[in-house]
Amino acid sequence: MGSIIRHTPHAQAPALPDLRNLGTTLRILLAVNGAAAVVALAQAETLPGFVDQLVRSTAYIEPHLLAQLVVLYVAWPVLARQPYRIGVAVVHAVTVAIALAVHGALRAMLPGDPDSLLKHLLLALVATAVLVAYFRLRQRALSPAIAEARLQALQARIRPHFLFNSLNGVLSLVRRDPHRAEEALHDMADLFRVLMRDNRDLTPLADEVELCRQYLALEQLRLGARLVVDWNVKSMPGDALVPPLVLQPLLENAVYHGIEPSSQPGTVSVNIFLSKGEVHAVLRNPYRSSGGSHHKGNKMALDNVRERLALHFDAEASLESKVLDRAYEVHIRMPYRIESPARPAPDGTRQAAARPRRPDGALRTGAAHG
Repeated sequence: MGSIIRHTPHAQAPALPDLRNLGTTLRILLAVNGAAAVVALAQAETLPGFVDQLVRSTAYIEPHLLAQLVVLYVAWPVLARQPYRIGVAVVHAVTVAIALAVHGALRAMLPGDPDSLLKHLLLALVATAVLVAYFRLRQRALSPAIAEARLQALQARIRPHFLFNSLNGVLSLVRRDPHRAEEALHDMADLFRVLMRDNRDLTPLADEVELCRQYLALEQLRLGARLVVDWNVKSMPGDALVPPLVLQPLLENAVYHGIEPSSQPGTVSVNIFLSKGEVHAVLRNPYRSSGGSHHKGNKMALDNVRERLALHFDAEASLESKVLDRAYEVHIRMPYRIESPARPAPDGTRQAAARPRRPDGALRTGAAHG
């Protein structure tokens, strides 16, 4: 499964929501149960009557809803490859099948149930149609115009600091080590190819880590022995797809807030691993309560990354930060996603999902290895 935002050339084409996404599931549960509560409240005249009406309606709604979510979760890998109209038709067909099964089971267990099969079918189909329409409207709101503009604006905040810091590091070498300065400029060129490209699609985690290695190598030119980098990426799933520039601004923060304020050497640690189907990235840097202005502005980068995680993964990703004993830690959690299967074009033909590629010229691997 890919991002909840579609960034293909046919981004305007409708698409079903990711039915394995936690945010999608929570929205469906809240919408259906909220509607049931509103209907029960409208029909009841007293509080006991409301409770009785709500219990009666949920006796049918909950088994149907949970069963349908399970069926669609299991069928999603196949359903995701279908054209939108076929996908919607399959969802409605599943709704009818489960409505028949649940109604039959309730009739067997509760022979005196007065509700008719037709009523159950109509309610289920109306709820399904409303949810399909809601997610279609939500897709239009998120993609591509609004979401892509927000992503580009968010990423534009990163570039000035990155540029100024990198240039400072190279300038410190121009006179005393011209050859090394030339190599650093080549590294900067590779880095800015990544920064200036269209960074709306997810990118392999291995490429993001390589970008961070090069960034930290340039910072080490400026800071020297004051910056120590501890990489722990042996358990990293390099094929995991992540938002571009999800780690680099946080490492830039770690250097600026944790290393620059002190004349003593400090360690920035990067620990990336896969656990229970989730990608975890734990970044840690020194923290001093007397950091003054260097601790201000940290929130902008955190909010930047947190919002991009939400745009791509909805409720399935999170970013948490906390102050430990003389250390500041940022913990990112993302779902493990790899290259998506082939998706149909609007005309129904198959086309392979475009996997994010490196820019022209491979990223240089000799810049830094922690």
